[in-house]
Amino acid sequence: MVLDLEDAVPAPNKGEARAAAIDAIVTLGAPEGAPLVAVRVNSVRTSWFDDDVSAVVAAGVGAIVVPKLESIDDVRRLHAAVTAAGATTTRAPGATPLLVAGIETARGVADARTYLADGFAACYFGAEDYVADMGGERTSSNDEVRFARGYVALAARVCGVAALDIVTADIADAERFAREAAEARALGYAGKLCIHPRQVALARDAFTPTEQQVDRARRVLAAWAEANERGVGAIAFEGQLIDEPMATRARAVLSSIN
Repeated sequence: MVLDLEDAVPAPNKGEARAAAIDAIVTLGAPEGAPLVAVRVNSVRTSWFDDDVSAVVAAGVGAIVVPKLESIDDVRRLHAAVTAAGATTTRAPGATPLLVAGIETARGVADARTYLADGFAACYFGAEDYVADMGGERTSSNDEVRFARGYVALAARVCGVAALDIVTADIADAERFAREAAEARALGYAGKLCIHPRQVALARDAFTPTEQQVDRARRVLAAWAEANERGVGAIAFEGQLIDEPMATRARAVLSSIN
């Protein structure tokens, strides 16, 4: 669950929104088993950033989502702000929260590999801001973000960070959400941003293997193990060539359900 202090809040209301977020962190994070509460703060290049970080860290936020990161200098400022807020290495209130990088500009995409490995648990690709920064046109085909979307997934993988896919702004278009989620999963994204409760179940369905996929993965690995015992490096399985990359994918399917 992400509380937004950035784009969703007009400039005159930033302080009021910050106070409301602090109350929400305490309330939503109190019950045992409650979902992780995250806050998207304002960009490191704004006057609100330091106060945002200080306030949410003190309130015990579970994760800080930082939009429009572009460079290692931005990341250094983020770490400095978290440290200045008094965060520790424990997971108690006031502890160091998880960090999520927002990759939403041309420079942020181009330089993602230079900063993503520096302490982030996850990142997301923001297509709307990226296209605006590029001076392009946003379309339902996603052709205009094809390269950047794939590159963010690649950079995240190289840096060992989970990647979260673009938002689907049309909350009534379940078909588009499902299509984009399937594309994202094929690209290697670990999940998809949701901006409305009705999208949550769609995302869960898209990124959770079906019973048929799980069953096939188990059968692939069983056949592969038998082949390895015989010293065979590739086998035909149900009309498809199976080798180590296919076995790796089958293992990933099983890992995702655990």
